[in-house]
Amino acid sequence: MTQPHSETVRRVIDSGQAVARESGERLIRKSWLRCAREYGLQPEHNPGIRQVSAADLQQRRQRVGEYLDVARTGMDQLYGHIAGQGYITMLADSDGIALECRGGERADPALEAAGLRAGTVWDECTVGTNGIGTCIAEQKTLTCHRTDHFYAGHLDLSCTAAPLHDPHGRVAAVLDISALSVPGAREGQQLARHLTSLYARLIEDSFFSHHFRDHWLLRLGRSAAFVDNHADLILALDEDGMIVGANTGARRQLQPPTGQTPVGHGIGAFFRDGNAQVHSLKHDRDGVRLHSWAHDSFHAALSKPRRPRRVHARCAPAATGALQAMADDDSRMQRLIARAERLASKPIDLLIEGETGTGKEVLARALHASSHRSSAPFVAINCAALPESLIESELFGYAPGTFTGARQQGMKGLLQQAHGGTLFLDEIGDMPIALQTRLLRVLAEREVLPLGSDTPIALDVRVITATHRDLAAAVAAGAFRQDLYYRLAGGTLSLPALRDRSDVDWLIGRLLEREAETLGCRARIQRGARERLLAHDWPGNIRELRNVLRFALALADDDGIDISDLPAALASAMPARLPSVADKHGDPEPGETPRKRLLAHLQQRRWNIAAVARDLDVARSTVYRRMARLHIVDPKNQS
Repeated sequence: MTQPHSETVRRVIDSGQAVARESGERLIRKSWLRCAREYGLQPEHNPGIRQVSAADLQQRRQRVGEYLDVARTGMDQLYGHIAGQGYITMLADSDGIALECRGGERADPALEAAGLRAGTVWDECTVGTNGIGTCIAEQKTLTCHRTDHFYAGHLDLSCTAAPLHDPHGRVAAVLDISALSVPGAREGQQLARHLTSLYARLIEDSFFSHHFRDHWLLRLGRSAAFVDNHADLILALDEDGMIVGANTGARRQLQPPTGQTPVGHGIGAFFRDGNAQVHSLKHDRDGVRLHSWAHDSFHAALSKPRRPRRVHARCAPAATGALQAMADDDSRMQRLIARAERLASKPIDLLIEGETGTGKEVLARALHASSHRSSAPFVAINCAALPESLIESELFGYAPGTFTGARQQGMKGLLQQAHGGTLFLDEIGDMPIALQTRLLRVLAEREVLPLGSDTPIALDVRVITATHRDLAAAVAAGAFRQDLYYRLAGGTLSLPALRDRSDVDWLIGRLLEREAETLGCRARIQRGARERLLAHDWPGNIRELRNVLRFALALADDDGIDISDLPAALASAMPARLPSVADKHGDPEPGETPRKRLLAHLQQRRWNIAAVARDLDVARSTVYRRMARLHIVDPKNQS
């Protein structure tokens, strides 16, 4: 039997085509081609059973960690359904190494000889086409039945495997059921495929719910009876209704207007009145249904977050999704985010610099959310917004009886309120010089002395400050303490102005979704209005952009924002003159206008704006502004 099977595989390899009548067989033949072309395997040479060491197996189990703990319960339940038919269940990691086995512990020499045990290597590049390895390669549920295997040594095996995704959509493990000498064709394994898919989904969703247990979990289903326990879609939400996690069903069903994943979008990007409906669910309203913009209807249930626990400073850091959500592909922002991720949980205080409206508080909150202190308070105060007479008592608090007419029991200051968490001091450059001295002492000694008290209070707080001023100039002028400046400037993050960012188009999409959710309308904008936004210099930065979009959405009709919906100053203003292309490449040829030169460059680059921006060493937004000023329209956007 060995020779005929290897000849069958060889014929497919020599043909170079994965032609078959049904999709399952096409997957198998595609795998055979992959084994020969990419891995250099030969069907005539069986490598036999390979096993990792006990130490390696233990390390792999530890890497899978909590996922394995959740999966074991699903494996046990699945095995209870199939044990009577001679099947076993296995769980493999993303490298194709079997971590756990149910049923293989039976003293069965045939199972042992087939490699149905923990520690066996099943990756496709080593042992050819098989259930686990090919499932990982294709990232699909599939059956590899007897003669589907690449090597003749596995012809007694019938395996059905399903991928298990982590909360971020990556394949973390594989659930497999296998048996020996199962009669019939692959089509007879439909029940095995159904059970494996069902339990893979249950394991995935159980771990997803465990992973996001400190968030609101929105469960959506077609059936009201099953939405609590067997929801089709599960979304993890933060307190503002932003999606921070989506299960496999949600990632497949929900198609965001921008990007590849629902994560980072507001709930209103996918559902009409999404925030209002979630608000109703938070107040225990029953019978809520969510209606998608694609006209699908779902029964909804909402699970409250588990009470947040204080995370010890040496525990693993929180996910940095809040930082990544601040930008798209702008190189300056990506460098800043990479630096912020490294600094997020370091025990140092930070200074954020940037023009007004660039998102300094947003960055501070993202740093807090990405740090070990994420479950503790984030307390923000604007030093420029409080009268000088109140800043001291607000920051440091006061003891009982300190002031006439004040609270008899005294008051905790913001520093104490932020104990264990983060204190954000915006516009630190406006803090009076006398208070700078007291703040310096807090930073140096990590204790606070309330007004009217003789007893200092130990303080565990991370201080993040921000300013739009030039603090170095303020130090030179004597308006800011030099020692405080050097203590803060050791960890400095500088936010670029919006006009210098290359991801303005992405930001427009993100802010449009959020503002549309707030106003209860759909996020739509017409091409002309978007081009006008891209051509604007945004002196007020992101804050100005957000306010413009909010204003325009309030006026827009169902067709979305048009130029006439923009504020009058922006709708009627012509973009400021920008450097011409010739500024980068010398004088133009006689008779060559800036428009002709840029148009030729765009055509040469096949309208790849990013490539043109790299050639000119400018931001993409600058290229868009030049196109708008010179009345150049991308052919893809022409009606």
